[in-house]
Amino acid sequence: MSKQATNQAERILRRPEVESQTGLSRSTLYAMIAEGTFPRPVKLGKRAVGWHQSQISDWLNSRVTNIA
Repeated sequence: MSKQATNQAERILRRPEVESQTGLSRSTLYAMIAEGTFPRPVKLGKRAVGWHQSQISDWLNSRVTNIA
């Protein structure tokens, strides 16, 4: 599968799923976004945002790498 096809098929995670995967609360997520230490969400609509699954996976992997 080409990179372009992979990007088109990439899943967008909504906030509750991001919270579940990372173990972070909503307020912590937004504080880390403001600090520049967590991926910024993409705007899905007037009041809806989501995160690219690959960015969340990369962020989690970087955290594990930093600990090890």
